[in-house]
Amino acid sequence: MAEVFILLGGNVGDKSKIPEDAIKLIRERIGFITKMSSLYATESWGFVSDLFWNQVIILESTLDPHEILHNTQTIEREMGRINNSASYEARVIDIDLLYYDNLIINTPDLTIPHPKIGERKFVLIPLNELNPDKYDPVSGLTVRELLNRCQDQLKVDRIG
Repeated sequence: MAEVFILLGGNVGDKSKIPEDAIKLIRERIGFITKMSSLYATESWGFVSDLFWNQVIILESTLDPHEILHNTQTIEREMGRINNSASYEARVIDIDLLYYDNLIINTPDLTIPHPKIGERKFVLIPLNELNPDKYDPVSGLTVRELLNRCQDQLKVDRIG
């Protein structure tokens, strides 16, 4: 079993129901969820939009990283995500694979750890809530250390 860290986010539709629906589908298709962070309301990163709701979950899975990516992209589409461009935009759901054990993967369709973890407080704050001592295999730092060094000034507020 691999330990997998996933970020859920979205800012379109019923923001209180969307994480629940995504978590249900992740449980059915990807693995057993062992921990869930609080929900956080966060300012949009890279564009102007309504607040996002974000949450990190940790799960155990027998699937390989590419199978997880395929499943998360399928879940996003089924939940109504429309990806019209390569730029940042409002969305119903975004499911990002942050870590898969301590693997480093860099392929055209998948990069693990997620390449922008250290730049985004909306990722680091819920991640730090769950596992501040998680080792980032690229930077060699813990999540706590990444958060302390993060320059992101956007607001991230715990909502539940």
